[in-house]
Amino acid sequence: MRPDFHIIIVGGGMVGACVAALAAANPQLAELRIAVLEANPPSPPAGDLDLRVSAVSRASQRILTAVGAWPLVSPQSLSPYEEMIVWDTAGKPRGAGALHFSANATSEPNLGHIVENRQLQWALYECAAFRRVTLLRAELAGMTLERDRAVVSLGDGRTLSATLVIGSDGAASLSRKLAGIETAGWDYDQRAFVTHVRTEHSHARTAWQRFLADGPIAFLPLADGRSSIVWTTRPAHAEHLVSCPPEEAASEIESAIDGALGKVEIAAKRVHFPLRLTHARQYCKERFALVGDAAHAIHPLAGQGVNLGFLDCAALVEVLAQEIAKGSDPAALAELRVLRRYERWRKSENLIALGLVDGLNRLFSTSDEMIGWIRRTGLGLVDGSALAKRFFMGRAMGTSGELPEIAR
Repeated sequence: MRPDFHIIIVGGGMVGACVAALAAANPQLAELRIAVLEANPPSPPAGDLDLRVSAVSRASQRILTAVGAWPLVSPQSLSPYEEMIVWDTAGKPRGAGALHFSANATSEPNLGHIVENRQLQWALYECAAFRRVTLLRAELAGMTLERDRAVVSLGDGRTLSATLVIGSDGAASLSRKLAGIETAGWDYDQRAFVTHVRTEHSHARTAWQRFLADGPIAFLPLADGRSSIVWTTRPAHAEHLVSCPPEEAASEIESAIDGALGKVEIAAKRVHFPLRLTHARQYCKERFALVGDAAHAIHPLAGQGVNLGFLDCAALVEVLAQEIAKGSDPAALAELRVLRRYERWRKSENLIALGLVDGLNRLFSTSDEMIGWIRRTGLGLVDGSALAKRFFMGRAMGTSGELPEIAR
């Protein structure tokens, strides 16, 4: 039987919209019928900057440019950063134990951009490629993976069939659960406290990150001169930072960043959310594949979450396009032999990122003096090694590893 769609993507956030746009824009896949299932599609961004921002890597920028979304992001919400400074709680931002990355040491104009999430999502929905995608405004209610098709039940009562379903519905993915895919992982005894602040001194287009005993605090530069704060700390402390008077929270933030940017003033609402590492034991089954947080949820300290998701999208679409280019029928796209090529590719790359970020968080989230000395010594050694710095900068910018062609 002819399916209603060749591909149904469950979840239309940034990653879901990206995989839809990439598939619609690919010459090998352009004739496929593609749908995105999203109950709450974005509306034009308006008002103050949202608290949810991402550090968009160079690889992600290339992917978004390829589908025509990057030029649609409002310039007022794009904040390129040319420097990154990382230091330990007992060190100083420009001291011997600090790590300094600079775009001047690369052939790139900057290290990346801090961008509002809703701007990215809206740009993807507005790009020309996405206009060839059917938007299904409903929630996922059920899913069965049959021998010759996948059947998706919608919250409004509709039932649709597809050759392939792509799960992009976040860390608590319902589609993953319905597909019977289990996850490994653990909760961190940490929460991320998030707000925007104004500072006495300019952020100087620099991303600042200091590792404290309870977790790192990051100042991410925003286009309007403010900084986005992501402070990983203990749950009780995160709750305190949200509920205490803003002046008290500002004073604690100023102290946590060691006064690097002078006086601090709270300039947005304050929220916190729990942190957990999650990794799917499988990325695919016959007729089903996972991308983004549905496959892997990572600690925010390196800002790699959405970047890993965009690379998933590009890799999956590249694998599917290669299969069609060989002369295969669209039905072959849902075969396990095809989807496992994507799984082998991205699971190995994501394991490196998850392990590296989790290891850094554990190494730095301790007050042990000996480990602290080892950390500072290690940061100093990395800062003095051009080879080591190129490795970490390549990972952060998404320019190293086994990259999809569109991200190179």
